Amino acid sequence: MSNPPPLAGGPQGPEALRPLLDTVLDALHDGAIARGGPLPAGGPHTVTTRLRDVIGDPLPHHGTGPDAALRTLVQALAEGAADPADPLCAAHLHCPPLALAAAADLAASALNPSMDSWDQAPAASALETLVTDALAHEVYGDTGHPGQSGRPGQSVRPGPPGHPQALVTTGGTEANQLALLLARESHASEGPLQLITGAGAHHSLPRAAWLLGLPDPVTVPAPTGTLDPAALDEALTDLPGPKLVAATAGTTDAGLIDPLPEIADICEHHGARLHIDASYGAGLLFSPTRRTQLTGLDRAATVTLDLHKLGWQPVAAGLLAVRNPADLTPLTHHADYLNADDDTEAGLPDLLGRSLRTTRRPDILKIAVTLKALGRTGLGALVDQVCDQAQEFAATLHAHPGFDLYDTPTLSTVLFRPRGAPDERIAHIRRTLLTQGRAVLGRARMDGQLWLKATLLNPHTQPGDLAQLLKLVEGNTAR
Repeated sequence: MSNPPPLAGGPQGPEALRPLLDTVLDALHDGAIARGGPLPAGGPHTVTTRLRDVIGDPLPHHGTGPDAALRTLVQALAEGAADPADPLCAAHLHCPPLALAAAADLAASALNPSMDSWDQAPAASALETLVTDALAHEVYGDTGHPGQSGRPGQSVRPGPPGHPQALVTTGGTEANQLALLLARESHASEGPLQLITGAGAHHSLPRAAWLLGLPDPVTVPAPTGTLDPAALDEALTDLPGPKLVAATAGTTDAGLIDPLPEIADICEHHGARLHIDASYGAGLLFSPTRRTQLTGLDRAATVTLDLHKLGWQPVAAGLLAVRNPADLTPLTHHADYLNADDDTEAGLPDLLGRSLRTTRRPDILKIAVTLKALGRTGLGALVDQVCDQAQEFAATLHAHPGFDLYDTPTLSTVLFRPRGAPDERIAHIRRTLLTQGRAVLGRARMDGQLWLKATLLNPHTQPGDLAQLLKLVEGNTAR
């Protein structure tokens, strides 16, 4: 019998990985060179055909061996990728990950802890507690009670017993689903929970209401792109039973932040629970100059954060911060092989109540490495850099006679459109650039019009890159 392939873990793991990593890195380089731009040219059919030709039989009778398989598949994937590290790949809230975070993710894959019982992840579970506690403190401060923030030297009012906590999730969608679940269970004795969102809220919120069997959400108008407090006050006045208001700090379409302090005041007046989806905007917490844009965040019962946006993490890196840890009680779950009572009583940590998932990766490692390496100031500088880029790009568009700017950006999203072009032409321009492999722009409908969307998350982007982007749009406008 032949020897089995080497493993990634153990003392021999690094030596087994080293030559394979060389192959992977070479294939990534060659694939990016072959692609030659932000995404492959030709559109879906061309990309699929090219990949099929390169891969051949995906399940051959006899394997090709590790080097050939890695080289072929990684290069093919890189050549056919939409690369968020390219300055002209600026459509979505899909960041280029930091090299150090990707390296940490490799270590997580090699060690392969499973975060569902302590005996599978001793150090990883301890690390997760330390880092999530620190991030919950960023949101809520020392007590977790409504107040301005947890900044050093600032007083906060006494709050409920226990410290705020945060759960690691696969992203904003799972965090929002958990927030609705916790709200439903906290008010289970009061009747069906009614979700109220602004018109610009993320689609995962009404979808979570559907998954949890809640009534159809009430949508409050957002005439300026943000939730209207007066309309919210009116809606809450007329609604019976328990209510959950979901505000947004960083809308997907335009990067706008709802008026959080006003919303929190209205929720408090009506006895409604507040959740804030800060998947996009939570990165402002690291910026000393921009974190005031999140004033009121700490008044929410739950807050969604997503560090694979303004945190430069590889997917996935979501979190749900919870002000009152007693709200997490409904997640308590027992499986004797994972958290037997006598093991828990003997001091082994019970991890099942940290997620609805069982097996889950130690996604906290890459976050921890990034926080340790860059600190608050380093992350804050990256946040400021991309937000400043957006301001400068918007100023260029405002001064340009051939373009209309939607508004001054709040975060790092800029909406613009060629002046006088109909919606059909704008949609066609976007698809043409995609098919050519020249640029990746998003689309958003605001004020009844279709806009091109540039989401600037790459701190290496230069003004010349954005000037080139405008020239590409101009070049396709008249066709």
